[in-house]
Amino acid sequence: MKLVFIHGAGTSGLSFYYQSKHFRNSKAIDLPGHPNGTPCNSINDYVEWVRGFISARGYKDVILCGHSMGGAISLSYADKYPKEVKGLVLMNTGAKLKVSDSILNSCIVETPEQESTWIKYHEAHYSCPDKDIQHLLTKKTEAIGPHTERIDLQACNNFDIMGRLEYLRLPTHIICGSDDNLTPPKYSEYLNSHISESKLTLVPNSGHFSQLDSHKMVNQCIETFVSETKSLT
Repeated sequence: MKLVFIHGAGTSGLSFYYQSKHFRNSKAIDLPGHPNGTPCNSINDYVEWVRGFISARGYKDVILCGHSMGGAISLSYADKYPKEVKGLVLMNTGAKLKVSDSILNSCIVETPEQESTWIKYHEAHYSCPDKDIQHLLTKKTEAIGPHTERIDLQACNNFDIMGRLEYLRLPTHIICGSDDNLTPPKYSEYLNSHISESKLTLVPNSGHFSQLDSHKMVNQCIETFVSETKSLT
């Protein structure tokens, strides 16, 4: 099985640092514009880019592991190309990702004070056991910039796959932090109740980046899921 990790809005493959370290044969993608290249304007455009990335490298038996916006990309990919995916791991995401005006507006950065507030907001979300990793994640987000993040968030705002979930027939493991305020547990519970072959794990005392702040538990969930999915093939 080939684990392909897809990051969220305004972040990068580095947000899967602990997963890349644990699952040696996995790939954590940097989506276009994060920071190199031009970001896509829609979830569907990201799906096509990811599909091209996977095809060019000849990956087989792919399990898509998406966080937040990456979860939206993974869901849309599986809906559009179900025969190309063996399973899904959906982390801190939802079937619809409505973004508040305040979060969208926070990406309009025109003064040093606004930039400082924007950076500190992200740094707080990247809480993890290793402070040097938290620092690197913050620096990578600075390099990606608020403009790209706003484009990503607008893509999330337009995403809605609620009406398609019943047609998904793939093994799916849904993971959500119990303290996630951006994509709260009710989003994951909705996914779990509408995807027939899904399982839900709520990670206690975890925020929006469960793969960072609770990486050991998340890695164990993924490991178990991979073993179970292998047994089905």
